[in-house]
Amino acid sequence: MVDVTEEKSQLILVESAVLPAVFLKVLEAKKLISKGLVKNSSEACKTVDISRSAFYKYKDSVFWYEEKHTQRTITLYFRLSDEPGVLSSVLSLLYRHEANVLTVNQNIPVDGVADVTITLRLKEKELSMQQLSKDFSAIQGIVEVKRI
Repeated sequence: MVDVTEEKSQLILVESAVLPAVFLKVLEAKKLISKGLVKNSSEACKTVDISRSAFYKYKDSVFWYEEKHTQRTITLYFRLSDEPGVLSSVLSLLYRHEANVLTVNQNIPVDGVADVTITLRLKEKELSMQQLSKDFSAIQGIVEVKRI
């Protein structure tokens, strides 16, 4: 027999359809607050129709799970020509492929090229690295690109 009274904290994955509605409402309230769509937690609680006590009880314990099987995070290293629009073209290409850009770090250009790293989240089944590399090769001004 398993002792379920154990105090050790652990994470469990549960299908949202079987959860009490309060957990999903807390998640929605947290999203409203983080996106700045409401002024404070009181307004968020009113918007999603939960009590503030329920919000504060669960807010630090419920989180959305990002499915690792449908998305992947990668970091790309670029050497870009110091010309107007090159980085913009790279970002536009990523946008067209529905990549979520998480970070962009660009160094000051030296000898006409700038080192840039971009961390992004891709939808795994919709885009291969080969296709992405092929599309990057069509952008004038990319001196080098590699996955790191």
